[in-house]
Amino acid sequence: MVSLPTTEGAPDAYVNLLERYSRLNALEDAGGVLSWDQQVMMPLGGAPARARQLSTLSALRHELLVDDETAEWLEALRTADLTPEQVACVREIRRRYERAAPVPADLVEEITQITSENQQIWQDARAEDDFASFAPRLERLRGLLRERAAHIDPDKPPYQVLYEDSFPYTPIETIEGMFETLRTELPPLIDAVREADVDLAAPFSGSYPEAAQRELSEAALDLLGYDRDHGRLDTAPHPFMAGNQFDARVTTRFHEADPMDALTASIHEFGHASYQLGLPQEAYGTPLGYSRRSIHESQSRFWENHIGRTRPFWEVFTDTVAETLDVPDLTPRAAFEHANRVRPDNLIRVEADELTYHLHIILRCEIDRAFVNGQIEADEIPGLWNQKMEEYLGIRPDTDREGCLQDIHWTSGFARFQTYTFGSMIAAQLDDAVRADLDVDGLVRDREFAPMLEWMGEHVHQHGERYETPELVERASGEPPTAEPFVEYVTGKFEDLYDL
Repeated sequence: MVSLPTTEGAPDAYVNLLERYSRLNALEDAGGVLSWDQQVMMPLGGAPARARQLSTLSALRHELLVDDETAEWLEALRTADLTPEQVACVREIRRRYERAAPVPADLVEEITQITSENQQIWQDARAEDDFASFAPRLERLRGLLRERAAHIDPDKPPYQVLYEDSFPYTPIETIEGMFETLRTELPPLIDAVREADVDLAAPFSGSYPEAAQRELSEAALDLLGYDRDHGRLDTAPHPFMAGNQFDARVTTRFHEADPMDALTASIHEFGHASYQLGLPQEAYGTPLGYSRRSIHESQSRFWENHIGRTRPFWEVFTDTVAETLDVPDLTPRAAFEHANRVRPDNLIRVEADELTYHLHIILRCEIDRAFVNGQIEADEIPGLWNQKMEEYLGIRPDTDREGCLQDIHWTSGFARFQTYTFGSMIAAQLDDAVRADLDVDGLVRDREFAPMLEWMGEHVHQHGERYETPELVERASGEPPTAEPFVEYVTGKFEDLYDL
């Protein structure tokens, strides 16, 4: 068990700093609940007030963080005798302070208000397939975030500054190296799958009521061990998880003709929730009780792909699917094949398979960077999107709803899509490490998922922000971040599935 941060015998500056950070964290969590409500339950007419509420909270957080006292306490702690846990806490708070202090408070408040307003505008634009109505919002947000980036570090490209919000300790060159590996390794495998003379099972046809699909998602969450005392399942236009170690809520969405979409999304968000709920409760309000954003997707991808798409999982869950959805002839083999079908003609990222998914991500990152750095304007995004879809996947969307309007992410910022592919890479590393310690397939067949949760808790969750990302990955998996385990995993899996 790791040591938790303590203020006993600590310098007054540390005690004061941690108390200040705890108040910041409480305000942040309050804003998180408001954001969850906005995406899940809030009536449409509530958007103007919600934007004001969230922007006010962001201004309060900013004022607390950059207060002169915070700077004084951090300076006093530069030479203080601290424990390793206290050093980690000060490191993380110092980083937040140094990125926030140069940014004017009114700019912080304006960014939050714009991003909150953007959510409803994006939903309307997506529903109406009207990118032109959303483009001015993108331009405005880009301008604000470029201004923020210039305050933080005027000597770096704005895109890199924004990237470092999500990846503070992983150089952008590391991610680019991973992407280059995938650009080299995945297209030939996808082409081989496309040309394979193998017809995987497609057991679902017709329509499946939302009530039955919800029941199925609830059953999967119960099977995996979702803590209902500290979470709940709801629906949202774009599935997400929100919360902390006391309250981690998940969402999904339902497609009438594709029950697998909601199910895999629910398992995916369970992975995110497992991380939040695995953080030490005693460290709540401190950096050691806060998750690493760059690690989060590894948890969701582990549970979605390395557990939820495996043969053993479908050996134990197929009967539930067959009964709930009234598909009496469904077999574990057919369900497994359907869950792992490669669909190069799929246009939607969140519905993509494990292979083509990362080309969807690379496409977004390339457009993201070009837009933020001023190489393209918002009205060029749809055409460039369609061009890159054709280049990478051989398909072209007929509508912007199926193209550049499909993701919610650009409502609130840029340079974040890397987390998805990075998470898949780390999930493969962690899967290798878990399987070296546990008989994962045997445990799944026995419906015993707690040992995997406990393994992740011990090696990842309980550390919070104690370690920088590369060190955390290496401690947990035995090697620094790399794409090779993922490439080996998908190559072996899909060569077997498609008899390559």
